[in-house]
Amino acid sequence: MPEMLFSVRWPDGTAQRCYSPSLVVKDYLEPGRSYRVGEFVTRTRSALTIASERVRGKYGFACTSAAAELAAIEHRAASFEALGDDRVVVEAFEEVGAGAGTAYPL
Repeated sequence: MPEMLFSVRWPDGTAQRCYSPSLVVKDYLEPGRSYRVGEFVTRTRSALTIASERVRGKYGFACTSAAAELAAIEHRAASFEALGDDRVVVEAFEEVGAGAGTAYPL
């Protein structure tokens, strides 16, 4: 199952590399685009939930790494959501595992 990393930049300028066990994140986020913090959380929640369910379908159990990544994103986002229009920028995608080596930068 191809996995991917997606790099984001938070409103305070800090960068974070995030993990997904599936390429489904490409359906929810776009490199070079910014999202309001709440929208980013909603989109990543949807993508990582689907990704985890794909793992369940293939291996018989949900992906705990996807759940942990979502929890980390939600925790980080909580400090920005009250500020209103703060935005998260999706900087790049990187496929790992099967078909590794494909990067999708800005």
